[in-house]
This record gives sequence, structure tokens and C-alpha cells, in this order.
Amino acid sequence: MTNAVMPTYARADVAFERGEGPYIFDTNGRRYLDFGAGIAVNVLGHAHPTLVKALNAAGSKLWHTSNLYRIPAQENLAATLTAHSFADMAFFGNSGAEANEGAIKVVRKYQSANGRPERYRIITFEGAFHGRTLATLAAGRQQKHLAGFGPVVDGFDQVPYGDLAAAKAAITRETAGFLVEPIQGESGIRVPPPGFLKGLRALADEHDLLLAFDEVQTGLGRTGKLFGYEYDGVKPDVMALAKALGGGFPIGAVLATMKAGVGMTAGTHGSTFGGNPLAAAVANAVMSEILAPGFIERAAKVGERLKSGLDDLMRKHGNKLTEVRGRGLMLGLKVQGDMGKLIDVLRGNGLLVVSAGDNVIRLLPPLIIDEAHVSEGLGILDRSLRDFTP
Repeated sequence: MTNAVMPTYARADVAFERGEGPYIFDTNGRRYLDFGAGIAVNVLGHAHPTLVKALNAAGSKLWHTSNLYRIPAQENLAATLTAHSFADMAFFGNSGAEANEGAIKVVRKYQSANGRPERYRIITFEGAFHGRTLATLAAGRQQKHLAGFGPVVDGFDQVPYGDLAAAKAAITRETAGFLVEPIQGESGIRVPPPGFLKGLRALADEHDLLLAFDEVQTGLGRTGKLFGYEYDGVKPDVMALAKALGGGFPIGAVLATMKAGVGMTAGTHGSTFGGNPLAAAVANAVMSEILAPGFIERAAKVGERLKSGLDDLMRKHGNKLTEVRGRGLMLGLKVQGDMGKLIDVLRGNGLLVVSAGDNVIRLLPPLIIDEAHVSEGLGILDRSLRDFTP
């Protein structure tokens, strides 16, 4: 049978049919330890009973109404997210790209609503990945993603990640704000230098710009705190969320302060599917688990154990690994040699990981893993590195 799926992915030749906790099983019945979690999405693992119950209950009642009407489950989700963050309001879409598009619109609209429509440009950072829409591609400005999709959407100026002086120098009379990831995921788990995010906050305040954080990958416990920005003691004006929010069900969110969202009035933005009853019900269930007492703290401790084990592996396999990066359960291994080949070896030995830029493999396991899963994963990594020739 001819595969009719558009060939935009270089897919591994394996298909999965069920999952349980941190494990996933292919169509031949083989079990894998999933340290990719659907690219940081399956925060509670596979087939988590709380999520299954929520999905079944909502699915048997009401799937979709559109945002022409009130959606109580969406209102509850917004109340939860704002109560546990910097924000006063939330908008819901379906993906991380949509969330970042929404954040970009909030930043621009803020300036326009305050009588400064000439301020529309947003400063972004080299290595950024904000999505695959035309605007988010332009914000990320990675040539491998932009090729063939010109002309590039105007309105973005890019400087090196972590370079506060360059960010300051890039501000002009047309600048509306900053868009930045607290940790860059797709480009290789790049943690910013100390003081960088605080410096951006100070620049934004000084010039009446908005500071927008892309926490699509870092948000909701992934880094060992509820949000990645908490490490730096700063708060954004706008934030994009997705991935973990639905635990596998598509949903994204834009969070904003009342000040930042001043221009987002009726008719300025919308989404047919965004935050529908089914998606909101699942996301509420995800939040109930993530916010349970001790959940994030336990995940952070497991992340420390995994990172310590990765440090040991780097010392042991110093000719094949050159660096361990990240925080919490958002970790990366910089590989010496063919990263793709190592990923294939790992999968062959029963461990799933995710590729990233800078020759880094990402380890993004579900936040429910325990010490035994860490030991199992480290064992597979050790065995695979012995088999791997750079």
C-alpha cells in the first residue's frame, strides 16, 4: 500500500500501538522506555488513568461548541493557570506555534493600543525555535526551516542568545518587545547565562517593551519548576504554553498580564477549536496532577539523579560525549560523532530519545519516572555507548 502521508518527516521505521506509563509498545509487541515523551508532551506518560478518565467522561458528554459560547472547563483551566503564574488572563489555541503566534500578536497589539503602532518589531535570539507558521519561522530565523518559504515575514530582529549587550543595541524606535525561550530546546538544550533573563526584564521595563517567554517546551514542570522563568526570579508579560498542557491532547495557551493584554478585545484574535470542552477537560486533569503536592519537587529530584548519571557516563565515555546540559527532566547530551547513528542504536536497545541541534540528543522523559526508570535508561545508554562508534 502506498503511503499517502505527505513526506515532511524523516520518520523512523517503527509504529507504536499502545503505551503504559513511561513505556511504549510497537506493533510487534516490543517495549521501549520512552525518554522522548512525544517531544516533551506526554508529561504524565502514556494512558495515565486520570487523563483516560477525564477524556472518556468529557467525550461522552460534549466534544466541541466553538468559542461563540462560554466553555466552563476552559474558564476553570484559565483560572488555574493564572492562579499559579504571573498572568491575569489566558487565550487557548491548539499548538505551540499557535501560542507563539498569539504571543506575537499580544506584543504588537499592546504597543498599538497605547498609541505606538510604529512599534511592531520583536527581538528574538539565534538558535530559537518558535514554530512552523510563517511568522514563527521568521521569529526563529533558522535558514533550514525558512528555505523555500520566502519572502520572510517582516518584523523580527535577531541577536545572539545570552548576549544582553546585543539585545540592548538592537532596540530601536520600532521595537515592541522580546521573545525568548528560558532554555532553548530545539537548538540543543541551551541554558542562558546567569542574569540574561533579568537583564531582558530590565530592558523591557526601561523602554516600555513587552517580555514574552516561549515556554512551550520548558513549561509545566519540565525544568524542575512549574515554569522555567522561576529559576531567574523574573516574570514575563506574555507567555506561550503547549506540549505538556494537554498531556498528549492538542492544546496551547497564551498567558498575559492585564497590562499586556489591554488591546486583546473581542474580535482581535480567535480559534475555532481552541480550548474546546474536550481539550480543556484533559488539560484540567493534567494540571490537577502536576499541581498535586510534591509532584514537581519529586520530578526535580529524579532529574538530578538522571543528570548525575549522565555526568558519570560522560566521564566514562569521554571520547563519545562532550557535555551534559539542561535542568530538571529537560536534559541534553552533546555527542561526538554521528548523533543520528547513536539515536538508532539507542532505539535498537529499547530507549527512545529526541534529536536536537548542535549534535545534542534530548532526554525528555515523562515527569512520572522514578529511580528505577532512571537506572534502566542509564543502563541502556551505557550499553549503547559501548556499541557506538563515533
